Amino acid sequence: MTTAQSLKGQAEPILLTKRRIWIIFGALIAGMLLSSLDQTIVSTAMPTIVGQLGGVENQAWITTAYLLATTIVMPIYGKFGDVLGRRNLFLIAIALFTLASIGCAFSTDFWMFVVFRALQGLGGGGLMILSQAIIADIVPASERGKYLGPLGGIFGLAAVGGPLLGGYFVDHLTWQWAFYINIPVGIAAFAITWFALKLPSKHATMKIDLPGVLLLSIATTCLIFFTEFGGNRQHGWGAPETWMFGAGLLVAGTLFVLVEARAEDPIIPLSFFTNRVFVIATAIGFVLGIAMFAAIGFLPTFLQMASKTSAAESGLLLLPMMVGLIGTSILSGIAITRTGRYRIFPILGTLITGVAMFAMTTLSASTPIWLICVFLFVFGAGLGLIMQVVVLVVQNSVPATQVGTATSTNNYFREVGSALGVAVFGALFTSSLSEKLLAVFSGAGASAGDASQATATLDPATLNQLPQAVQDQVVTAYADSLAPVFWYLIPFLAVAFVLSLFLPQIKLSDVAGMVARGEAVTGEEAEALEAEQREAARAAREAPRAMRDAPKE
Repeated sequence: MTTAQSLKGQAEPILLTKRRIWIIFGALIAGMLLSSLDQTIVSTAMPTIVGQLGGVENQAWITTAYLLATTIVMPIYGKFGDVLGRRNLFLIAIALFTLASIGCAFSTDFWMFVVFRALQGLGGGGLMILSQAIIADIVPASERGKYLGPLGGIFGLAAVGGPLLGGYFVDHLTWQWAFYINIPVGIAAFAITWFALKLPSKHATMKIDLPGVLLLSIATTCLIFFTEFGGNRQHGWGAPETWMFGAGLLVAGTLFVLVEARAEDPIIPLSFFTNRVFVIATAIGFVLGIAMFAAIGFLPTFLQMASKTSAAESGLLLLPMMVGLIGTSILSGIAITRTGRYRIFPILGTLITGVAMFAMTTLSASTPIWLICVFLFVFGAGLGLIMQVVVLVVQNSVPATQVGTATSTNNYFREVGSALGVAVFGALFTSSLSEKLLAVFSGAGASAGDASQATATLDPATLNQLPQAVQDQVVTAYADSLAPVFWYLIPFLAVAFVLSLFLPQIKLSDVAGMVARGEAVTGEEAEALEAEQREAARAAREAPRAMRDAPKE
């Protein structure tokens, strides 16, 4: 008996024909573009945003708020997608993200802007997780590389397209356009998803792990605040409020583990951590997240202020990174689909990324632009060999019923790493920068109050109005504050390289997640059933005509 025959007594199966798979993939591309574009479009606009809204000393919070919100909701989207179905969650994520973009555009205060960035993160986390999980639903692991490659390429496209658009808006319009642009993209993504993404709805058969959701959210928030306060010169590691968050992290994390061990259907099953493949792949993602986002998040700022390029030019300078990332992401995906072997790619990727990071430690205001482009190309090429491969490996290591949960858990730890990297190294950068800028303006004759005000409202346009001698000192302050950060990131990439050496090579599954769960049929059966449906529909349309044309007795 065929799979289709066995399903006929149940709910109507989804027919995963080649045409439908590519239509669904188009919807996922739209959602992923919306999410990944916004993570980067703010980077080139950030100096102008914080200058106009008055938040230079706290600018790391713009990125941290988004990453924190994204990180908190990832496991929720992953687990709820497995339990309740992914289509409606995907639509909710798109709508939430788009509405929050409107809020960002109309923000009149720095902290109001940060709140709406956090709300964007609540939607962005769903778009990222659900896109990867839906691919696992409709495409078997043995063929998934050629789909995950372009999804990784979308991240690369956004890594350059975002800063480039952000730079263009700052130079020729206003920074608010960095968020206005999300509105038509969001509406288009919602429409495509509504009409194209046909997935089954489900009902929870076990008690939802609400205590686990709450404790994980508290632990994640305490972790980010602990690192943010510790690295901030206004608080520091000796401040009682810093260690209050540290204690909160310890308590919430311990309670979370105890709750998950007893939960009927835990949001993060502890059994994942007995799976060697899952543990190593997730650890690689965590360590890579620390280094990757800390580097990407502040490079455009360096290019604008230290290299004296405009916002648009600094976005264009990231083009080599996009080329490298998209190229290796797609090529590695195709190679994995053809050979079934993936282990070599994270090894090469971490090695290449480490070399690029080492090269970035030499960045200064006098570094030639062409050399910066070479560094960025190598950096992107290394990332493209790792990011989507790690997701594929994790999805392949768990049962089909846990694909969403495993995907979100892997991404959760990568985003925890990202948030830690941005919070810790961003705090180090901004703390050092603020100190150096205060010294520059005080040395130029400004009073303590005026120096503090000038530091808080400094943006590229203001910089160009300063005397040349002061401009040179400001540029040096940016270079001296950021370039050393790359030294701190190299050890993390070394750890990722060592972990990749221990990643096992296992056989990639030949069955898509929905097929394995009995929710869909694919291949020749799906094509045959679709042909039957078309024939039945044609016959139904022609039946009334045949009755009219039949001779009357």
